[in-house]
Amino acid sequence: MNAALLLLADSRLPAGGHAHSGGVEEAVRAGAVTGLDDLARFLRGRLATAGLVAAALAAAACELASTAADAAPAILRWRRLDAEADARTSSPAQREAARTQGRLLVRTARRIWPSPALSSLARAVPDGAHHPVALGATAAAAGCDPGQAALAAAYASVTGPATAAVRLLGLDPVTVHRLLADLAPSLNETACAACTAPHPEHGAVDPDDAWTADPDSPWAALPATAAPALDLLAENQLRAATRLFVS
Repeated sequence: MNAALLLLADSRLPAGGHAHSGGVEEAVRAGAVTGLDDLARFLRGRLATAGLVAAALAAAACELASTAADAAPAILRWRRLDAEADARTSSPAQREAARTQGRLLVRTARRIWPSPALSSLARAVPDGAHHPVALGATAAAAGCDPGQAALAAAYASVTGPATAAVRLLGLDPVTVHRLLADLAPSLNETACAACTAPHPEHGAVDPDDAWTADPDSPWAALPATAAPALDLLAENQLRAATRLFVS
């Protein structure tokens, strides 16, 4: 048990998460999400795609934050992991939103849980690391393990859209929370799947060779499940005349 995980997953953490709908705002505008049944399908689809990818990246970042001690090598490793997140985010709008969230999270986390890992991540990606990478580094700084980081990322991938749907559609918050409760087994499964993906610390390749390999990345085998519908929603929302959420 780790109380820090609760703090990390708390929506009241001042890291800008309340401003992101995870694609629900545009889905509501397009008529793709109109009620509870649509929302349930949306959340399951998001968890199986973007949620899994985010969880795997967060787990990798948490493990990296716990093992990368040297300043210069750590900066190189952070940049490579962030590049993996970039490669898995097809939509420019989604990339911008993820980096904005990541930048705000690191800024907040460095005040709450100061750590060398967060400082090296901020130096490595000054414009803002992708949110899952920032979340994993924050989880390590808070004392969480990679599995907990993955669970926090999976949880955030569905709770943000669920909360936005309550605001946008006037849904019953208790009923929407029931949808999230039904997703609990899938959240655990997603976190477990994210932590079993091969990367250097799991022995898939030799860590010392992997960091210097070029152009191959030690995290190339992490999940890269695409979500074209979410990409299209993000791009369309960017052009919307009025928006309640930034993404």
